[in-house]
Amino acid sequence: MTTDTPAVTTGPLVPKRPPLAWIAKHWPVLAFAASAIMLGAAHAFESFGGLAPCHLCLKQREVYWIAGTVGLIATVLQRTPLWERLRAPALWLLGAIFLYGAGLAAFHAGVEWKWWPGPTTCTGGGVATSGDLVAMLKGAKIQPPMCDKAAWVFLGLSMAGWNALVSLGLAAASAFSALRSKEA
Repeated sequence: MTTDTPAVTTGPLVPKRPPLAWIAKHWPVLAFAASAIMLGAAHAFESFGGLAPCHLCLKQREVYWIAGTVGLIATVLQRTPLWERLRAPALWLLGAIFLYGAGLAAFHAGVEWKWWPGPTTCTGGGVATSGDLVAMLKGAKIQPPMCDKAAWVFLGLSMAGWNALVSLGLAAASAFSALRSKEA
């Protein structure tokens, strides 16, 4: 039995452009969203998983705060006449920020694998307890977690390793979007 139902070619659920073109056009808001998701995931690991961040972990978060800010500003600029001139520089800036984040995360992963030494600020001792907090209120210093010990590993990669891959993907998407000719 055959049906003569015509194929749907237009409508609210059918994209009017190829998916990569859609991603390139909306990359600033997608970069903002990706940054917010990565920051949210890091906060969830800290709050619900009990994994305190080390010095390098906090530095990696700063990259996402900066990328999110640039993504938000670029999203606003997309609605102005300035966007035509600022489009490529803004997208290349996002790419450079994400690429820096990938390098920082790869460095952290290398420190965890003992391929090279970490910064001296990464000499810590463990997780803070409520007793440590009371001691801190009395003036004692709490040692942060060590950067050379992976707190969480999935499929052989630590959070820093996964962050390096995600940041590299975001940098590639930024470069792809910047290389696209003008938005359709």
